Amino acid sequence: MELFRTQRILMCTATLMAALVVVGLCAMALDDRMLLGVSVWAKPVKFGVAFALYTATLAWLLDHPHRGRRWTRVLAPVFAATAVIDVGFIVVQAARGTFSHFNSQTDPVNSIGQIVFTTGVPGLFFANLLIACILLWQRIGDSATTVAIRAGLVISVVGMALGYLVGFAGPQLARTASGELVTLSAKHTFGGPDGTPGMPITGWSLQAGDLRIPHFLGLHGMQILLLLTFVLLVSARRLPRMRDQRTRARIVGIAAGGYASAVAITLWQALHGQSLVHPDAGVLCAWAVVVAICVAAAAFAVWAVPADSADDDGAAVVGDKPVGIESVTGGREFVEGRTLRPGGARPAQSSTT
Repeated sequence: MELFRTQRILMCTATLMAALVVVGLCAMALDDRMLLGVSVWAKPVKFGVAFALYTATLAWLLDHPHRGRRWTRVLAPVFAATAVIDVGFIVVQAARGTFSHFNSQTDPVNSIGQIVFTTGVPGLFFANLLIACILLWQRIGDSATTVAIRAGLVISVVGMALGYLVGFAGPQLARTASGELVTLSAKHTFGGPDGTPGMPITGWSLQAGDLRIPHFLGLHGMQILLLLTFVLLVSARRLPRMRDQRTRARIVGIAAGGYASAVAITLWQALHGQSLVHPDAGVLCAWAVVVAICVAAAAFAVWAVPADSADDDGAAVVGDKPVGIESVTGGREFVEGRTLRPGGARPAQSSTT
């Protein structure tokens, strides 16, 4: 709840996007209109989920002390405003039973909406890019968290930029929910039309290359890496080798490299018209190499550190328990509820204890 006070605009935006998901799911149950074989409300729901997660993560990130705060205080509202406007137009077009992206219809609502997209999407991208540039060289939290944030920012910016590649797939003809035939100036499917049979929930094509896959993976790379950081931190309570934050940072770095490789491989598949579930021998070989390298590197990072080593922040290990484990946000260290000084020394106890 603290974020709603310190990062009000971003958190209100995230809440609005979460509410859109609920409304969209209800609309899907009541409205049977379809676009390219899926509910007209499927796109608003997907965008709502994506922006709710991303905006909340951005709010958490910007809440940490950092240099350049006066700039991020301006860029955060820009990001939020452009997100609301862009997603708002997607909702309007869904209610109208037509396409929001690359729609060539000449009615006033769509014509204005396409101008909004032409100006709003670049604004969203560059606001995110500038925030990433400001935060990229700063340390936030412990070493593992810093690695996750830095790598995640780079991956998310690349993932957002991949959306511009849809123009290379060429135009297509599609029908609105009312049956009207319209020309779309771009599509996300390579090697086939949009609307081919897709996977459950995601709708990613089962028959052709789908640019939405690397786009999605890239956008949410930071959340995945931060989740890994949290899991490693929790595991440090039971696994002695995870108590050294340098080990956790190396593992997160290895995971970031593997994740970036996954984005690259799925992008290659998409651009070559290859479905995610039907990889050729070259793609399978690439996956095998990436997995083998990541597993071997992670194993070396874990076993190269003695199990009884001290944390590099000075948190020693007593028996099989860590004397101190830093929080994901680089907070205080605790031992059974008592705060420690840096280096693991206990504070002087009062005469009443």
